[in-house]
Amino acid sequence: MSLPVDTIRILADRHPKPANIRFTYGTAGFRTLGSTLDSVMFRVGILAGLRSKKLDGKTIGVMVTASHNPEPDNGVKLVDPRGEMLEAAWEAHATNLANAPTTDAFIEALENLVKIAKIDLSKPSRIVYGRDTRPSGPSLVAALEDGFQAIGASVRNAGVTTTPILHYLVRSINTKGTKDEYGIDSEEGYMQKLSTAFKKLVAGKPASPPLIVDCANGVGAQAVDEIIKYLGDSLQLIPHNTATTTPGALNNACGADFVKTTQKLPPSLAQFLKPGQRACSFDGDADRLMYFYLDERGQFRMLDGDKIAALVAAFIVDLVKAAGLEEEIKVGIVQTAYANGGSTKYLSDRLPVKCVPTGVKHLHHAAEHYDVGVYFEANGHGTVLFSPDTQETLAAHQPSTPAQSTALNHLVNLTQLINQTVGDALSDMLLVEVVLAHKSYSGAEWDSLYVDLPNRLVKVVVSDIHIFKTEDAERRLVSPPGLQAKIDELVRRYEAGRAFVRPSGTEAVVRVYAEAMVRAQADELAFRVAGLVYDETGGDPARRPAEFL
Repeated sequence: MSLPVDTIRILADRHPKPANIRFTYGTAGFRTLGSTLDSVMFRVGILAGLRSKKLDGKTIGVMVTASHNPEPDNGVKLVDPRGEMLEAAWEAHATNLANAPTTDAFIEALENLVKIAKIDLSKPSRIVYGRDTRPSGPSLVAALEDGFQAIGASVRNAGVTTTPILHYLVRSINTKGTKDEYGIDSEEGYMQKLSTAFKKLVAGKPASPPLIVDCANGVGAQAVDEIIKYLGDSLQLIPHNTATTTPGALNNACGADFVKTTQKLPPSLAQFLKPGQRACSFDGDADRLMYFYLDERGQFRMLDGDKIAALVAAFIVDLVKAAGLEEEIKVGIVQTAYANGGSTKYLSDRLPVKCVPTGVKHLHHAAEHYDVGVYFEANGHGTVLFSPDTQETLAAHQPSTPAQSTALNHLVNLTQLINQTVGDALSDMLLVEVVLAHKSYSGAEWDSLYVDLPNRLVKVVVSDIHIFKTEDAERRLVSPPGLQAKIDELVRRYEAGRAFVRPSGTEAVVRVYAEAMVRAQADELAFRVAGLVYDETGGDPARRPAEFL
């Protein structure tokens, strides 16, 4: 059986690749201005079909989203059968297909892929796909659907949904009827699974105070509205920033990325959040989570992915001990260079900590090597993975006391509450609320587990991000030559100073992260390193931020 070349040609001609644009399948798939992505979407539709055929007709997921990026951006990523990120080797195939300059070149690239990957074209292809609320979504989905049609895929449209729900659907569809069945393959099944586990975990605990949820004016608003119906009086959620159809509102001065980057309260919440009250922010596709509160002086206090990791990991370690399973189940934590030095020290005293390059695929893969692997990026994206052996251990363990039995049940329910396919703001929010309820912690008590070193994250627009190469889990630059030595020289001038520079995997910018003992010094170090990067690499003069001057 051969490729349906005639059909592909007719449909591909409707989606020509724009000249002078190079697309790259990065950490989060393809992501750039939505107005440039028509050809990419069509080609990804075909690629998804071929990926499914390669995997004997297993269902592949396709999500159209740009997550925390500004509203004009959009993107697309593929989800492999267990709900995980696309296999790394196929990222290169995706980039190659997206950049074929003509229809003929694209067809030739497809034929090469079929040959190289040994794809049996007689196999079926099955795809489930969804999108976030961006205005460019419908037209890009139409291009994607032309790709599905061109390759003859059987498809299921999940509609407007969160990225984590799409990942959940992929795994649930592929495990249906097996011993590894993940859940009922519908949004209702997802809501039922999470809410049932949550209610069991907080049963008998005093009700927590209401939680303000900043939905980033994105698709998370829809998910929060839905979960409220399932939670009943077990947790009161107060959604804000739910304007999903207001032009320009998505991620604008709200959402997880705004909170993390500016370290400020979203202005839209200023009149609602009272000192001591907890609040959290999702990002535009609801796969990142940031918590925060105002202290008794009304000062903003951020509880980021590092704080979530510390809270959750310590809770799970305690439960494993209480269940009498500390010899059988080892808990580990995975961080990136963005993890705050304060969190790394706190966690290293309690359990194994591994540092990996930025990007979910690196964290997820490393977390799979533990019995229970906890990973959270500082930006709020993360989850907890229970290995198959660990899940079997939990199922088979015979507790010898009522206390062991209770702890064991809590661990089993956590495996149901946590979305183990990907970071999930809704699932992670419920997980945090479970721990806070068990510990009777306020935001301030949670915050006091350890003290964050003051830090600053700065974006630098440069003429070419591809000249930046890193090593040591992205903590050191190897290119441009000589730049790391200059950064080291700067860092030495600051007490507890630390800084690193890396090209973004989701935006055409270079990111600079800096820490120091004092807030003003962390800011100064970040901007000095940013200025160094800018001046050394010929940044765009029109984009030189005032702080660098």
